[in-house]
Amino acid sequence: MQFNSNKLTRDEILSRYFPHYAPAAAQLTGLSGGSCLISDGRHSLVLRQRHQATSSPFLRQYRALKSVPDDLGPRPSHWLGDWMAVEFITGEVKETLPDIIPLVDLLNRLHHQPLFGWRISLLPLLERYWLECSPARRTVLWLRQLQALRRQGEPRPLRMAPLHMDIHAGNLVHGADGLRLIDWEYAGDGDVAMELASVWTETEAQRDRLVAAYATRAAIDPETLRRQVRRWKPWIAMLMVGWYESRWQQTGDRQFITLADAIWRQLSFKGKERSVWVR
Repeated sequence: MQFNSNKLTRDEILSRYFPHYAPAAAQLTGLSGGSCLISDGRHSLVLRQRHQATSSPFLRQYRALKSVPDDLGPRPSHWLGDWMAVEFITGEVKETLPDIIPLVDLLNRLHHQPLFGWRISLLPLLERYWLECSPARRTVLWLRQLQALRRQGEPRPLRMAPLHMDIHAGNLVHGADGLRLIDWEYAGDGDVAMELASVWTETEAQRDRLVAAYATRAAIDPETLRRQVRRWKPWIAMLMVGWYESRWQQTGDRQFITLADAIWRQLSFKGKERSVWVR
């Protein structure tokens, strides 16, 4: 169901559209926030509020969930302007990524779905984050990285597919029927290598194993896929650090600035490595 209910509070949404439901738990945790669990005693839904960090129109998340099979993500039930209600997936959310093969199978199923119909373009998003951040945080390193990516242009896609673009342990639900993905606000069409570059692996060795297994499953030459993932990695690093900087400016939450600083240190070290190599 689609309604136009912009600017309503959570209690007004519950009273008007879910009179038999009540909050069943405290606000769900996560970097984005804005979600709560509601239940009528038999069925549970996640009520999600649009937040400033969303990189695409809120309606796109609803449309993405409407288009993917139930074994990939939660079923959406209502779109309410600034709010959306989706099925609550029963299962376990673990602190680490699952084994490589189940994760590759999940990615392969997603990437074989029909395209969503909107393309993920990173450069406008990176420039938006630059403008939204605190002026005191706009360093020479950030500007140089942004200018370098602008000159290069985004890599030419190796294989286009619908992407989730926020795959980490906290967005994977381990249920009786296997893995399913939650939090689809960044979904869109793009290069499969961009998705692989953005998976929140614990180590680069783990990412290498993921890429190798995916290449076999998707019948892509492994070295070709590795090179393409490497091309996307600077873009993903800047995407992540820009998101953290933007959220720091919006919320003042120190966790975001700590995460941003960790990436800046990595980028600064890599820049020094390249400088020494050039000499």
